[in-house]
Amino acid sequence: MKTGNTFNYSLLSLACVAALASTGVFAQDNQTNSNTPSPKKLEAVTVTGSLIPQTQIETFTPTTTITSQELKARGFSSVADALQQMTFSTGSVQNSQTTNTFTPGAKTLSLFGLPVGYVKYLIDGRPMSSFSALYNSTDVFTNLNTIPTDLVDHIDILPGGQSTLYGSDAIAGVVNIVMKKKIDAPVIDVRYGWDQQGGGASRHISFADGFSFGKLNLLVGAQFENTQPVWSKDRSLTSHFFENGTSPATASRDYLVYNSDTRNNYLMMDPNHCALTTGQFNGTEGLRNRERFGEYCGSFYSPGQSTLSNGSKTANVYTHATFDVNDNVQLYSDVMLNFDREKYSPGSSVLWWGTNSKYGYIYDPNLDDFINFQKAFSPEEAGGFQNIMYKTYERNYTFTFGAKGALGASNWEYDAFAMHAEDKLNEMNFARFTEPMEAFFANRVLGPDLGPDPYGFGFSTFQPNYAAFYTPISNADFRTFTGYTSTQSKTWQNVGRVTLTNPSLFQMPGGDAGVAFLLEGGNEGWDYSPDSRLLSGDVWGASAVQGAGHRSRYAAATEWRLPLLSQLTMSASARYDAFNVAGATVSKPTYSVGLEYRPFDMLLLRARYGTSFKAPTLADEFQGESSSYVSPTDYYNCAKLGYDAAVAPISCPAKYNGASVIAVQSGNPSLKPISASNWSAGLVFSPVSRMALSMDFYHWNIKDEVSAQNPDQILLQEAACRLGQLDINSPSCVAAINQVTRNAKGDITEIYTPKVNVSNEVLDAISAGFNYSFGIGRFGELNTNLAYTDILQHKQQMYAGDPYVDLLRSPYYSTDFKTKLNASLTWKLDDWSATLYATRYGKSPNYLATLDLATPYQQPGEGTLPAWVIYNASVSYSPISNLKLSFVVDNLFNTMPPADNSYPGTSLSPYNQYNYNVFGRTFFLEANYKFGK
Repeated sequence: MKTGNTFNYSLLSLACVAALASTGVFAQDNQTNSNTPSPKKLEAVTVTGSLIPQTQIETFTPTTTITSQELKARGFSSVADALQQMTFSTGSVQNSQTTNTFTPGAKTLSLFGLPVGYVKYLIDGRPMSSFSALYNSTDVFTNLNTIPTDLVDHIDILPGGQSTLYGSDAIAGVVNIVMKKKIDAPVIDVRYGWDQQGGGASRHISFADGFSFGKLNLLVGAQFENTQPVWSKDRSLTSHFFENGTSPATASRDYLVYNSDTRNNYLMMDPNHCALTTGQFNGTEGLRNRERFGEYCGSFYSPGQSTLSNGSKTANVYTHATFDVNDNVQLYSDVMLNFDREKYSPGSSVLWWGTNSKYGYIYDPNLDDFINFQKAFSPEEAGGFQNIMYKTYERNYTFTFGAKGALGASNWEYDAFAMHAEDKLNEMNFARFTEPMEAFFANRVLGPDLGPDPYGFGFSTFQPNYAAFYTPISNADFRTFTGYTSTQSKTWQNVGRVTLTNPSLFQMPGGDAGVAFLLEGGNEGWDYSPDSRLLSGDVWGASAVQGAGHRSRYAAATEWRLPLLSQLTMSASARYDAFNVAGATVSKPTYSVGLEYRPFDMLLLRARYGTSFKAPTLADEFQGESSSYVSPTDYYNCAKLGYDAAVAPISCPAKYNGASVIAVQSGNPSLKPISASNWSAGLVFSPVSRMALSMDFYHWNIKDEVSAQNPDQILLQEAACRLGQLDINSPSCVAAINQVTRNAKGDITEIYTPKVNVSNEVLDAISAGFNYSFGIGRFGELNTNLAYTDILQHKQQMYAGDPYVDLLRSPYYSTDFKTKLNASLTWKLDDWSATLYATRYGKSPNYLATLDLATPYQQPGEGTLPAWVIYNASVSYSPISNLKLSFVVDNLFNTMPPADNSYPGTSLSPYNQYNYNVFGRTFFLEANYKFGK
């Protein structure tokens, strides 16, 4: 539809002339190194992680900073890319490769393996909008796609609970993206990128300028980017079914007739033996034989029809303005407008028709048998998958107006602002419409319904036209029962905040005591309104999430910085948050205490203890009952036939492996807030100038987590309980069995996947950093930087009374990396600079290990994959003072994921797409020009 891809140019024009940007409250010195510089004195500023202006860069709160220069030098093409590669981001997350999910157009991250919604994202210290759609249909999160990279000054990352300053969501940590506030000359930046192995070509341009009109200062910037998709067929590992796995490569079942037998149940009913289908899937379709099952028509290359990365178009406009009323009062205003269009294809695996959905089975009197049809649509029938891609259109904007200054001649300073933010999303998903498609195949293949089967099982009788079934359909026929659905969703928030600070309230033995007070209020809303056809059953094989709600909230906080001695400083903060929703109030107090001890200039010892929380999201509370079709493995019935969990997805009969089942979930108004206690302790050691070593330990104890259960995990657990592998009377077994509805024959009809409060989660992690800059005489200067994170403990108790699950050693529940390392080496000499940047991902479980619920790593073939190391390199040269030319190579050595030969031959992508990618080597050419310099 036309409105789905038309950018709101009136808003764009407004932004170009509007005053905008940030409070400046969270501004930090641009020259701060990215990990842990040596403690030194600075002019007092308010840094991320504190409300009180202070002179120390390093405090009791460890902070990592990525500057705009480092973003480019290290090969990061986006803010999301930079954050996902930092060592704190050890958790597996959905991404553009996982197209058959709810949010393939969005980018996010998992700090320390905690849920994606546990990170608080800020722009200039103010909360970012939530994405309108839900991560995995359940979690509220922030999309990092819409941040204009060229307009970012630096990014601060604060690991650990930060709710006493930032409120709900800040359990895993806080990410504060600080935008540029001043540009001394017009600047234009142009970049072109391409993938060595095909696809992914990108074009990028940005422009920014600053203006001064007396007391008014204005910065205006815009960024535009266009990126082509990468298709699975562009990469050798994903273009076809896996050839080196635990079973032979198995072609897709594109034209299949099967009965209910447990062996040899594929029936070849084509009189031409697939001869008419050979032109499909680019000429790769043909007669196939699957051992133990039989013959059918299929292709080994159908996996190539999905995308690995999206085609995207983004446009961003940012303005920042200040007006100096007098020496004590400054007005400021920020506006940010963002547009993002994403295009992707889930491929042929989700584009099919079958009789199972409507009929269960049909009876063919000529065969005297109960059968089913299954047909996948080919690119030729669809008119090219590039012409039927799914599309999302996201528009969001943030407007802020505020004032800051001093109260007379006192040391008291204030900052007050009001902010409105809104995110709108239109999801245009390609759909097969139920009645037209069923009617088409009824007329073409099945013929008239001849009544109930003669055996009294209640199935319909047909005399199918098998020759018609094995004949490809025309693109004109395909268009008669397909089209697009349009799902509209929206989030919004209004925030008002007043902060009052005094960095020198009174004298103490160690210096000036500082204090800050904060009052905050506002409201927020969420509305997810799917295309009505998705809820009425008019879209074949698809459903949707639905829901809407709003709430108001308010908070009060205070922070104190107390220099007890010249070497010892204590910081303390407390906050109270309350959410008013549906006539009830959910509230939570939090507090934090921190110590900084500097026995001598080169050493800082620090420790912190605090509490944090996450209120139930609007989706947690207001998500309406919705269902989706899943195709899980019935592990219990498969086990009774002799197939254990490791081979059931490969060998178990189709009746119990891949049959369509309804999964139902809904919001839960009785959910409690998630609460956490956390502490950290560490040191910063700077033995010589421009060298710093840091090490910090983090601990979380999280209670009452909210999550939706996974259907496959429920079925694995249900089977283990029914088979006596787990105590059938345990709380988790009772819950799992009650969540699976079976009919009188023992077949699954429905799986309930509720949102629940998980009893407890415990996490311990350690991070370390090293930074050293030194001169090498006439050869210039070198800067080395290392960062390392190790998850020492991560365990979860699913229900009260259950034993803890060790997530580090239970790959069925988690495939997160235990360790992650970054290292960079930068060389500078006059007009030249070069950077080599490496990211090392630690070991992760192989595929077979993820299937073992009871005894991981003990069965044949189960194990771990070796570490994966990716290198980025860049070189920059300034031939003249106002021009900088750069050449960047991401994945310098074209390193592919570690080989995992434990995948079966039915795998479309034989690697964990949540952990790895096969994008390979990518090149970027960039030019940055400053006018008037």
